[in-house]
Amino acid sequence: MLNYRQLHYFWMVARTGSITRACEQLNLTAPTVSGQLSLLEHNLGMRLFQKVGRHLELTEAGRRVLAYAEPMFEAGVALEAMLRSQPGQQPLAFRVGVADVVPKSIVYRLLAPTMALEDPPLRISCREDKLERLLADLAIQRLDLVISDSPVPPQLDIKSRTLKLGECGIGFFATPELAGRCKGAFPGCLEHMPLLIPGPQSVVRSRLLRWLEEARVNTRIVGEFDDSALMQAFGLAGSGVFVAPSVIADDLTRQGDVQLLGETDAVTEAFYAISVERRVNHPGTVAVAEAAREGLFQQ
Repeated sequence: MLNYRQLHYFWMVARTGSITRACEQLNLTAPTVSGQLSLLEHNLGMRLFQKVGRHLELTEAGRRVLAYAEPMFEAGVALEAMLRSQPGQQPLAFRVGVADVVPKSIVYRLLAPTMALEDPPLRISCREDKLERLLADLAIQRLDLVISDSPVPPQLDIKSRTLKLGECGIGFFATPELAGRCKGAFPGCLEHMPLLIPGPQSVVRSRLLRWLEEARVNTRIVGEFDDSALMQAFGLAGSGVFVAPSVIADDLTRQGDVQLLGETDAVTEAFYAISVERRVNHPGTVAVAEAAREGLFQQ
């Protein structure tokens, strides 16, 4: 028979990422937790963790076990919190994963309406990472939603629902000092200008480079960034012209730190909300879809 205490220790280690942190929350010693994990692996006949450097990572078998353990113990945590709270005061968790290539301004405008929900109120938890890792956590229900610039890659076998939130062109932005060096009309004004572009993880990168080539604009690529926020930080410092979705052009230029050099719809960027079937009707997911449809990407 499955030992639920051992399974609980396994869940805590998987949740915290290390035996040490799990012990701190369980108020137990490391030998106790390690011993119980070893017994659980022995009883199940499979390894649940593997050591990678100084860290523990779930094996494939461990991820399958976690997919069942996660909802069991999260339900227990939610039940305990509900019993301790007054009726109607307990917020509903909304765990969102954000692909690091998605601009933070877009993420904010998609998620901000969820914070105004009152029935039920939500408690948002956001985590930024590579899309593949976020989808792995979505598959085992450690996340309720993933916001990305691409749908689920075809090579990943994940049962999910993908909603296209919207699509827009891109704009080219620069500090006033750098913009003053641009000569002529767009896109010719980009000629020989230093350019910051998205890294290989971004879907829009190849479309951007192809458009520049077709427009016969010779730029100097001085930086490539997987993280859109980091690219924007370099752009705000005057390191080069940077690109961003046209729907946030007003957000970027409002403070006067950067200027819009020009926009093109020949290069488009799309954004998606990815969820598993059990979470597709989560109030937070519904609110994100409405924010995209009625606000950010309203036609």
